[in-house]
Parts: sequence; structure tokens; C-alpha cells
Amino acid sequence: MKIIMLGAPGAGKGTQAKMIAEKYQIPHVSTGDIFRANIKNGTELGMEAKKYMDQGLLVPDELTVKILLDRVAQADCENGYVLDGFPRTIPQAEVLDEALTKIGEKIDFAINVDVPDENIVRRMSGRRACLKCGATYHIEHIPPKTEGVCDTCGSELVLRDDDKPETVLNRLTVYHNQTQPLIDFYTAKGVLRSVDGTVDMKDVFTAITEILG
Repeated sequence: MKIIMLGAPGAGKGTQAKMIAEKYQIPHVSTGDIFRANIKNGTELGMEAKKYMDQGLLVPDELTVKILLDRVAQADCENGYVLDGFPRTIPQAEVLDEALTKIGEKIDFAINVDVPDENIVRRMSGRRACLKCGATYHIEHIPPKTEGVCDTCGSELVLRDDDKPETVLNRLTVYHNQTQPLIDFYTAKGVLRSVDGTVDMKDVFTAITEILG
């Protein structure tokens, strides 16, 4: 079972990907993790990717797909995998599709965790982080015992720049321009399934397992 997770930043697709991986005993394949592992292990592909990353450039799609295929060709991916963070654009999806076709494989499901923008802005701007110990909170869902103070170490909690409403809105604009077209791409292939990402995390997961069977 080969699955792709789609959804806006903050939609919770990473959390769902981990839960799917655990339930179905298949690897959760995050492109960020693969890049880091290849660079750490000094692989040829990793070193090639590092050249771009060191210059602050995006790793070209062809190289990203090569690194990804190298990962999914490993024994633990024999029964499938959950892709998280890739593809992000139509060209990436096309390169991936082409590469999988060559080895007689295809994506079985593209799961779209659907959350309206206003929910995402509220969800992310409610996050608070302790820069000292790394603990994270949410003013609505997981509030600290004392407002603005970390339960664990007593340090001040902050709203990270990444979670500020204006930053979130910028990220959502990029998502709608680049990644939203993937929904049409995978719909046309007959593999797209959408779930309501505004409900409780467990209910989102239940909806996904009903799709996957």
C-alpha cells in the first residue's frame, strides 16, 4: 500500500502519516528525514543534495525523486510506505509517477487532510513553545497550567515566527499555488480521497482507516 499525504501546513498530515505507518506496519517516509540521513551517511546522492542546500537552493526534483526511490527500494518498504512532504508540486508528482511506472509500481492512495485556511491560522497562531526545554502547548487545546509559563521548566512561552498569522498566511498562499493542483492531479488518477481534518485527530484517523481498509 503506497500512500501520499496531502494537506496544507498545519493540517495535521504528519501526525496522521505516523499513525498510518504504525497501524499498517509500513515506513513513514519524510523527505526531510531522507535528506538528513543521506547527508549524515555521506552517500553520493546526499552529497549532491547538500551542494544545493548549502547554497540555500531547493534540491532539483529529479534528484529528490532519486533519493526517494533509493529509500523506497529498501526492504522495509516492501509492503508499502506513507510519503509525507512529497510531492509538493505537479512537476514532482509527474517525475515520481514516471519513475514508479518504470518499476511497475504506482501510488494507491493520495489522502487529502482537508482543513479551511481560517482553521489553520487559528490552530497555528494558538501554538506556544518553550525555547528552553522545547515543550509545546496550544492556548485552546493544550494550555499550560499558568498562562505564558512552561509547565516543565518555568520559562516564558513564545509564539514562534513560523506560527504568526502573517507567516501562516504566506505559507498557505504558497501551498494553494503549488500544492493544491496536486488534488486535481490525483483526482484525475482516481486515487484521491479527502477527509475532514477539522474534527478530532482520532476521528480523522478513523476516516482514513475506513478508506485504506
